[in-house]
Amino acid sequence: MKISIDQLSKIYPNGNRALNNIQLEIENGMFGLLGPNGAGKSSLMRILVTLMKPSEGKVTINEYDLVKNRKEIRKMLGYLPQDFRFFSQLKTYEFLDYAARLAGIKKSKLRANAVDKMLEEVGLFEARDRQANRLSGGMKRRLGIAQALINNPQIIVVDEPTTGLDPEERIRFRNLLSSISTNDVIIILSTHIVGDISSTCKNMALLNQGELAYSGSPDDLVAQAEGKVWLIKATESEYQEINEKYPVISNVPTSEGWEIQVVANEINGYNGHNIEPNLEHAYVYFMESRLNQWTAV
Repeated sequence: MKISIDQLSKIYPNGNRALNNIQLEIENGMFGLLGPNGAGKSSLMRILVTLMKPSEGKVTINEYDLVKNRKEIRKMLGYLPQDFRFFSQLKTYEFLDYAARLAGIKKSKLRANAVDKMLEEVGLFEARDRQANRLSGGMKRRLGIAQALINNPQIIVVDEPTTGLDPEERIRFRNLLSSISTNDVIIILSTHIVGDISSTCKNMALLNQGELAYSGSPDDLVAQAEGKVWLIKATESEYQEINEKYPVISNVPTSEGWEIQVVANEINGYNGHNIEPNLEHAYVYFMESRLNQWTAV
């Protein structure tokens, strides 16, 4: 599978240019789409799942044109939107059965088998008879990914899938997506949570204000922050000054003051040393040094 995005732009009726000349290729495996809120991620996702047409440019999926071949492309897709909703009066298995019908599984026996198998895979089989609106937040997200996967799609798009989940559910959700990505499929994970990208994706893109700021591997982005991440042991009097002077990743109080992680080309006049960067550090450094726009993660 291959998605080719060529000079893609989206301009809304109010004149807002949500996407500007995006040039990108996405191949099999987990692909992360990272960026601050308002970067254009959801607009791109909605275009890719054929819910919205681009204003300019072209998207092809295995040589199918996104605009001309919408019916063929929709058969390949599974989609979990950020605002996933379901009919509250349905039980868990009833909702997934309904989703299977919409996905084109017509024979009742095949559909029943597919529903039970998918409920097992996402850990919801024991809750199959529970009202869907009574599931926990994490279980609802699992039901959402189940409906996206019910017809074995070749392209799976998930938009902000772990927002609001506790750490255990977030890890479970990421592991579920990773296990699926071993097949011949594309999984596009759109998020503003850096940890979701670093732990699952082999390739990624960074959007900022509707433009493609970076495309490549997470490791290559992290490499750009080598020697730029500092751990400073600060006194109480230095604390506020450092927070105003540098992009701060974290600050931890100690018996002697504070331990503060910052990204900067250099620090002057403080008791600090370099530490190994991770993707969160690299994201902050890139936004600050390359784009001159630091936005809190």
